[in-house]
Amino acid sequence: MVTIDTSDFKVGLCINVDGEIYSIIWYQHHKPGKGGAVMRTKLKNVRSGGIIERTFKSGEKFELVDLVRKKKQYMYQAGDNLVFMDMDTFEEIHISKHQVGDAIKFLKEGVEVEGLYLNEEFLGIELPIAVELKVIHTVPGIRGDSVSNVMKPATLETGAEVSVPLFIEVGDIIKIDTRTGEYIERVETKK
Repeated sequence: MVTIDTSDFKVGLCINVDGEIYSIIWYQHHKPGKGGAVMRTKLKNVRSGGIIERTFKSGEKFELVDLVRKKKQYMYQAGDNLVFMDMDTFEEIHISKHQVGDAIKFLKEGVEVEGLYLNEEFLGIELPIAVELKVIHTVPGIRGDSVSNVMKPATLETGAEVSVPLFIEVGDIIKIDTRTGEYIERVETKK
């Protein structure tokens, strides 16, 4: 068993916190005026996909969890299961929607993901940092309003709802950060 402390934190590292396996998605060292330094973190539960914010005392120790990552490609939905193809063996595997968690909002056919395994037990998937998805519904924007920071709701081809700038239209393809669900940029305008 390998142990690390808060000074070893890196984005993507998997640690055991209170018996659950979490992936570090953000961290910040913080030194308040009084008391000792702390490490603020955002952690993603590898099994459920839920994200929590936790603060740890500087120097606190954790068990490092070494997950095996296997490339998978999302194929299609079959009832309550999602079908992925293993990119090495070309085998199809069926994974319940529950095991995928919130990641389902950003899955479209053909997207490559990382399957996460611990001792041959499938734990979940890790999406690419950004995905490109088509806007299928949004309210009309204001013509010429491309510099404003005002946002409006939009529904994507996967059913996910995100906030986008006013100039985004139905049919546009946009890039979304899968960790936060936030709009990054417009990739292609509707034709």
